[in-house]
Amino acid sequence: MKQVSIEQKRIIFEDVFNIEEAHLRYEKFDGRMSEAVRRISLERGDSVAVLILNLDTNKLIMVNQFRYPSYKNGHGWITETVAGILDPGETPEQTARREVEEEIGLSVSKLEYIANFYPSPGGSSERVYLFYSEVSGHEARYRGTGGLLSEGEDTIAVELSLEEAVDKIKSGEIMDAKTIIGIYWLENQRAKRANP
Repeated sequence: MKQVSIEQKRIIFEDVFNIEEAHLRYEKFDGRMSEAVRRISLERGDSVAVLILNLDTNKLIMVNQFRYPSYKNGHGWITETVAGILDPGETPEQTARREVEEEIGLSVSKLEYIANFYPSPGGSSERVYLFYSEVSGHEARYRGTGGLLSEGEDTIAVELSLEEAVDKIKSGEIMDAKTIIGIYWLENQRAKRANP
């Protein structure tokens, strides 16, 4: 592993999220250390997302909710997978189950791990753990609305077929990265099954 030398590090903003400033040097590809550089990182912790397929309707169960950061670009209400921040002491699987219960009132039994990734590694340390779950019968009965009122959340459940979801990605209606990754993963899984 290449070397990194942290010369100075401090939190310059502390609230729901923290912003950390670091002055550092890093080993370049030619083996020499870089000049000192300043880097800023949004420290918001890791999060979890769950792409849920209702086998009874053959549709994805997602949520739509207001997201202030995206509002600035004209897309305040975002359709996305159920997701939330990983609490200290929780495993990603525990967080996934908790978030699905909080946002739509479902209890998922099986979770299939898809991937974990950095949605914006140039500015944030956040990793997203992405899972897939299938529900049917009694397990597929969910609340139409949800979210934690104490956190100002207001979610509404949305069901879309995989084809509708892909069309919404192409039209720019679905713009959330974790949701796009999950939808294309599922589309790829179906294509593999159809053409072994």
